[in-house]
Amino acid sequence: MPARTRIVNGSRGTKPNARSLARRLALQALYQMSMTGDSANEVCTQFAALQDMKGVDRKYFEMLLRGVEASRDDLLAMLAPHLDRKVEQLDPVERSILLIGSYELVNCIDVPFRVAINEAIELARTFGASEGHRYVNSILDRVARIHRVTEKRG
Repeated sequence: MPARTRIVNGSRGTKPNARSLARRLALQALYQMSMTGDSANEVCTQFAALQDMKGVDRKYFEMLLRGVEASRDDLLAMLAPHLDRKVEQLDPVERSILLIGSYELVNCIDVPFRVAINEAIELARTFGASEGHRYVNSILDRVARIHRVTEKRG
């Protein structure tokens, strides 16, 4: 009988690391912000009080949330030429995933582009529509080709 890959908290075979958990919570927080209009500061406070933050890289979570909020318009403008529809027509979950992924590609140079894209794909597989991960992959790959030209592609 072939070995099975175990899925634990959305990751294949292993427990998600602290940054993966931070991205997951950032997605939930960005979604909440898009539905409620709350600021990143308000949501950070709410999440600290109400969410299980055990094992989460809290600084990375807050950096993602505040960074995406501060550069949201620029990120959406950067994504727009690569989309097959208007930004407003994107599913809120996919839009939030694309914001996190594009923010990391542009601003978190210490994160290899493949890691940023793969993490976004995993979020889309877990929280997005059935084929949303393919869409997220194609858009972020295009962004990476522009903003991570110096990284080696294999």
